[in-house]
Amino acid sequence: MDAVDIRIIECLKANSRENASVIGNKVNMSVSAVIERIKKLESSGIIKQYTAVLNKEMLGMDLTAFIFVNLEHPKFCGVFSEFVSKHPQIVECHSITGEHTYILKACVENAKGLEKLLTEVSSVSGVVSTETQIVLSTEKEVYSPEISDEV
Repeated sequence: MDAVDIRIIECLKANSRENASVIGNKVNMSVSAVIERIKKLESSGIIKQYTAVLNKEMLGMDLTAFIFVNLEHPKFCGVFSEFVSKHPQIVECHSITGEHTYILKACVENAKGLEKLLTEVSSVSGVVSTETQIVLSTEKEVYSPEISDEV
């Protein structure tokens, strides 16, 4: 990956629907060269997918919370992972170090929705405790890390 690839990636991060002609003008390359580079970035796995970023509030998901989850034993990880993968309000799940087993990011309608979700999470086999932090405001939210020229 070189500096041109990084500039192409930055264009796609800003607008994944931007066409190769516009990107080509920004990076001073032909359309075919841009398309070839994008295909290489995709086939190498650097670009995993293209997606739409939705406005949670406009969809009625006004409350975001982080839920720390503790499991009784690692043997319950599979059951918990299956639950998480099927739950539409859980948008992220990370296995973490420290005193908790997992951290979840959830987007729900309101406090009642959060209460319902917490009841469901607590009911999963092996879950012994949860701790929840409600997001008051978001200062920064990006969907891909910045890439330095040293990559």
